[in-house]
Amino acid sequence: MLRDVPLDLPVRPVLPALTTALDAAGSAVLVAPPGTGKTTLTPLAVADRVAGRVVIAQPRRVAARAAARRMAALLGERVGDRVGYAVRGDRRTGPDTRIEVVTTGLLVRRLHHDPELPGVAAVLLDECHERQLDADLALAFTVEARAALRPDLWLLAMSATAEADRFAALLGSGGEPAPVVRAAAALHPVTRVWTPPPRPGTGYRGNRVDPALLDHVSATVRRALAERDGDVLVFLPGAGEIAAVTARLADLRDRIALVPLHGRQRGAEQDAALRPADRRRVVLATAVAESSLTVPGVRVVVDAGLSRVARTDLARGLGALVTVPVSRAAATQRAGRAGREAPGHVYRCWSEGTHERLAAQPEPEIATADLTGFALELAAWGQPDGTGLALPDPPPAAALTVARQTLGTLGAVDADGRITGRGRAIAATGTHPRLGRALLDGADLVGADRAAEVVALLSEESGPGDDLAATWRRLRAGTDPAATARWRTEVRRLRAALPAAPGSGPDRTTAATDDPRPSGRDRTTTLPAGQRTGRDRTNSPDDPHASGRDRTGAGPVGRRAGRDRLPDDLAVGLLVGLAHPERLARVRRPGGTTYLMAGGTAAELTPGSGLAGSDWLAVAVADRSPGAPTARIRAAAALDEATAREAGRALLREEQQITWSDGDVVAREVTRLGAIELLDRPLARPDPAAVGAALLAGLRAEGLALLGWSPAARTLRDRLAFCRHVLGDDWPDVTDAALLADAPRWLGPELARARRRADLARVDVVAALRRLLPWPQAGRLDELAPERITVPSGTRARVEYADPTAPVLAVKLQETFGWQRAPRIADGRVPVLLHLLSPAGRPVAVTADLASFWRVGYPQVRAELRGRYPRHPWPEDPTTAPPTRHTTARRR
Repeated sequence: MLRDVPLDLPVRPVLPALTTALDAAGSAVLVAPPGTGKTTLTPLAVADRVAGRVVIAQPRRVAARAAARRMAALLGERVGDRVGYAVRGDRRTGPDTRIEVVTTGLLVRRLHHDPELPGVAAVLLDECHERQLDADLALAFTVEARAALRPDLWLLAMSATAEADRFAALLGSGGEPAPVVRAAAALHPVTRVWTPPPRPGTGYRGNRVDPALLDHVSATVRRALAERDGDVLVFLPGAGEIAAVTARLADLRDRIALVPLHGRQRGAEQDAALRPADRRRVVLATAVAESSLTVPGVRVVVDAGLSRVARTDLARGLGALVTVPVSRAAATQRAGRAGREAPGHVYRCWSEGTHERLAAQPEPEIATADLTGFALELAAWGQPDGTGLALPDPPPAAALTVARQTLGTLGAVDADGRITGRGRAIAATGTHPRLGRALLDGADLVGADRAAEVVALLSEESGPGDDLAATWRRLRAGTDPAATARWRTEVRRLRAALPAAPGSGPDRTTAATDDPRPSGRDRTTTLPAGQRTGRDRTNSPDDPHASGRDRTGAGPVGRRAGRDRLPDDLAVGLLVGLAHPERLARVRRPGGTTYLMAGGTAAELTPGSGLAGSDWLAVAVADRSPGAPTARIRAAAALDEATAREAGRALLREEQQITWSDGDVVAREVTRLGAIELLDRPLARPDPAAVGAALLAGLRAEGLALLGWSPAARTLRDRLAFCRHVLGDDWPDVTDAALLADAPRWLGPELARARRRADLARVDVVAALRRLLPWPQAGRLDELAPERITVPSGTRARVEYADPTAPVLAVKLQETFGWQRAPRIADGRVPVLLHLLSPAGRPVAVTADLASFWRVGYPQVRAELRGRYPRHPWPEDPTTAPPTRHTTARRR
C-alpha cells in the first residue's frame, strides 16, 4: 500500500528497517518526532508486509478518525475501503478494509472478547507516551495475548516523546528488549518565542484559570497574527477557556475564523476543524490536538502551558479534572504542530526558566485517576491486581484497593477480586462501572429508554448549569444541536447495550458500531495453563451474581412495574444515586446551600444555583480544592427522601446507639443513610451491658469525681495507696489512671445496676474498692495501715494517709504522756508523723522522733503554754506522767 503513496516524509527511510525488525522480533518501538508521518505511513508499510488486518490504536476519537481519513486520502480512496476506523458510536469499515484505526478503549474491548484477535496481523499502539489508562491496558493485554496465543502477531509502540528503552523492555521477549527504530526530525524547524505574562504569578488556582492569563493568551494570539503568516493553533486546558478566549477575540470574526476543537464537540465538528478553510483561522483546542493530528494551514502555535487531568480524592471519593502545568514532552508535541507543513513558530506563554522546571513527562493517568474501571478491566482479564502484566507503571496500591472495594459494593467482583456475572454485565455497557450499574438497575426502575438517556447525560460533561434535570430537558428539546446529537448517539449505544426486554429489542444497527469483533465469527480460545485473559470467564453455578442480580443489596432496587410512575426529575436523582450512593446529600439547614453527603463530606452549591432550596440532592460531580472546608457541587439532581432511600439502600442502617453524650447516658434508635441521620427516637429498653459500657466511657471521659466519694472511701483509697508505696506492687494501684483502666473489675456490679449519671453518685465506693484486695492483703489491711491508733489516754485517734510517704496522727499533747517513742505501722517499717496539739487543738509540734521531742522541744513548749493553759497538766517529765484527755480542775 505504501508504494501507492508518493508522499516523502522523514519516517519513510526508516520503514524498511522497522518492518525488518518486526519480522525478526515480532515487536518494536518507533520513536519519530511530530510531523514525520509515523501515524499515516507506518501502517501502510506494515500492511504491505502482513497478510491480515493492521489495527492502529489511538488514545482519542478525533485522532482516530483523522488518521483514517488522511491515509484514505493518500490512497485516493474513501474511508471504509482499504482504510477504515471504529470509535465509540461510529464505525466505517468494509470487507476490503486492511487498516483499521480504533481507539485504545475499543481495542481493550476486542481483546476481552477474543484475545487471539482473529484476522489481525499487526497491532500498532500510537502515542503511547500519553499514558492513558486504556492505552496502558491495551499495551499490557496485547503483550500477554501475543506471548500466550499469537506469537505471529506484530506489535509496535509508536511515539514522538516516549521513553523508548522502557517500552522496549515491556514489548520484548525472552529477556531481550524489543528493537528501537528512530526517525529523523521533521523537515521544518519551529522557532520558539517566550512570552511570559507581564504580571508574575499569573496562572491558575485550583481548577480556575486566572482571567489575566486568558487576557495574555488573547493578546499573544493577536501578536502572532500580526507577526506571522498562516493559521494559529491555540492550546488551552478546557472548553471553558476556549469559550473565554474566543469571546476575547470576537472582534476578529470579520476577517478571521475562530474554530473550537475539543472533546465535547460532535465528530463532524471536530473533523471540520481539521479541514482547510477559505480564510485565515485561529483554531482554539484542548489537548486533543497535541498529537496524531495535522491541522492544515497551521504555521503558529500559541501555548497557554496548561493541561487538565483527572485527580481522585480517595479519602472522600471525589474525582475531578484539575488544571496543571504542561510537561516538557507535551510542550514539544504541541510545538510540533507548527512545523508539520512548513517552518513555524511557537509562542509559549511562560518563561524559558519556567520551562526548565517543568516535569519531563506528563504524569501517567494511572497515578492519579479513579481506578474503578481499570480494576474491572483487570478482573475481566483474569488478573485482578495486574501482577505479571506489562503495565508501564503498577497501579497505586491504595487507589486499587479503593477501586476493588467499590466494585465489590457494585457486585462486580467477588471477595477475591474475580469478576462476577454482574461484573461482566456492567463491563459490557462500555461505560464507567458506576454508570453501568445505574444503567442496568435503573432500567428496571425507570425504564430502559430513560435510564439510557440519563446515563448518557452522566457520561459526558453536563454543560452549563449544575441542574442535571434541566440539562436533560434541554437535550431532549434540542436547543444545542451539537450536544444533542452527541448525546443521542450515546443514548442509542447504551440502549443497545441493555439486555432486551420482553417485547422490545436494541437497535441492532447501533449495536454493530460498537461490536468489539473486527471481523469474522466469535471464536473460543483457551490459554495455556497459568495464563488468564478475558476469555477465561465462566459462570459458576455458585456465583451469586450470575443472574445479574446481587444478593448483597448491590442489584436492582425496585420493580419494573413501577418504572413509568416516577417523574423525570426524580428519575434523574434516582439514577445519579444508583451511580454514586455515597453522594446522596441532605441539606444541613432548611433553605441552606450546604449539604452533608452520605459519604461524610460536606458539599456546597455554587452561588445562584437553581438547586438551592432542595432538601435532598443526588450529586453526580463534586470537587474539593486543597484546603477548602467543603466540596463544591458541580452537577446534581434534586430528589426526595424516599427516592434517596431507594437509591442508597445499601447504605441504610438501623442501629441502637447507647453512648455517653452531654454528661449522661443517651439511648436512642437511629436510622442512617451513610453519614446522614434520618430518624432518631428514644430507646425504651436499652441493653444493660451497653448502658454499662456507656457509663464506663463517661467515667473515663469526665473522671472519678462522678462517683460518690465519702470520707470513708477517700480514707480507704489513701490507705491502699500507702500500702502500695511501702509494701510494693502486690497491693493495688489506686491512682486515677489505674482505677479508670481497671474500672470494669472493681466497679462491675455497680455499673451493671446503674442506668444514668445519678446512679454513679450512689455507688458504694468503699465496697467497690475492697474488690481490688486479694484475700491475704484484705485480712492484713487494718494491721498494716490501721484506720485508728489507740493513744496512751485511751483515745482512738484517726491516722491520715493523704501523703503515702508520711502518715499523720494528730493528737493532743497531754494524751501522749507516757509514750517513749512514736508508734510505727506497716510491720514497723514506717513511724507515724505525730501532730502534737495544744489544748485548743492547734499544732505545737510535728515530729516522728518523740523521744527527742520530750528532751528538746517539750521544755520550750511547756514554758510557753502552761501559763496560757493553767488548768491542763504540764509535768516536768512527760514520759512518766499519766496521760489525760481532761483538765486538772475536772480531775479534782
